[in-house]
Amino acid sequence: MEIYNKVNQFGNLNQMKFEVLKPGNVVYTLPVESQHESSPGVMHGGFMAAFMDAIMGVATLSLTTEKGHLTSTVEFKLNFLKPIKTGQKLTGYGVVQHQGSRILVTEGKVYNENNELVALGLGTFNSYPAEKSAVAHLINQKQF
Repeated sequence: MEIYNKVNQFGNLNQMKFEVLKPGNVVYTLPVESQHESSPGVMHGGFMAAFMDAIMGVATLSLTTEKGHLTSTVEFKLNFLKPIKTGQKLTGYGVVQHQGSRILVTEGKVYNENNELVALGLGTFNSYPAEKSAVAHLINQKQF
């Protein structure tokens, strides 16, 4: 998963950092800055959706890359529970709840620095062989 930080330009651009606690279970952090705003002082809902997709997606990848597979988002549901303010640091947790032969279901939870739940997500992801991806050579060399 180390190479993921190198190829994930979106995460790098937005200072998103993750740690794999164990395969299928990750923690992701994000400092909310002015470029994430939809209006002064408030984070854009679309950016929260992108953060949630990253949280749940990396949780799935932490399981599937061990088998030479990548994942793609099929769908996800997102509940916005509290406004997110500029300057807050968010912590997201992603946990794979079900892993089938091709389909994974993952839960994501995002908390602010006051440990208040601000967003809740549930997503479905598709697992596919890494050979179908532009990063196949990195997977085969065990660099992903």
